[in-house]
Amino acid sequence: MKNLKTLNNTVLVWLKISVFLIALIPLTKLAINAYTDNLGANPIEKITHITGYWALTFLLITLTITPLRKLTSWSWLVRCRRMLGLFAFFYACLHFSTYLILDQFFDWASIVKDIVKRPYITIGFPAFVLLIPLAITSNNRLIKLIGGKRWRLLHRLVYPIAIGGVVHFWWLVKKDITEPLTFAVLLSMLLGIRLFYFYAKAKQDN
Repeated sequence: MKNLKTLNNTVLVWLKISVFLIALIPLTKLAINAYTDNLGANPIEKITHITGYWALTFLLITLTITPLRKLTSWSWLVRCRRMLGLFAFFYACLHFSTYLILDQFFDWASIVKDIVKRPYITIGFPAFVLLIPLAITSNNRLIKLIGGKRWRLLHRLVYPIAIGGVVHFWWLVKKDITEPLTFAVLLSMLLGIRLFYFYAKAKQDN
């Protein structure tokens, strides 16, 4: 029994390492393209798009974990959820930093003006800000400190964050909406599945 537990822990460690390395692939490719001057005519726009795309991708992958676990009973998926959520925040930070540093050069007046006048930034900025407390509280020490119930309530912010992220992407795109539409459909499905389980549980409790 002890050997089986040790084996399971070893598999889990290698699983987390694999997920970690795979999650770094987009950043690695981006760094290589930047080094080889292969980011196209507008490198800042390219970096902004790629980091934002992967921030939203990892956010939706994180939201997929719970429905997928319920459908498949793969409990090991939960062990990777926190890491995937932190990678969503990591790429969101790169996305915002690209805008803040490379695009605006810390021009705070221009940034405030953008937040007020450009709808996609108006909704994208608060979505990013709301990610910060989720990332900060993604460790066992703070979960114990604030309590499991309040922690779960806080992390429900992920739903409006994901919606804000998809709307941000949709409003940003001017012509081809294929990518934001795909994200919107996937998010709608994920939220629909969660609502189904929520009402099913409420009906069972009654």
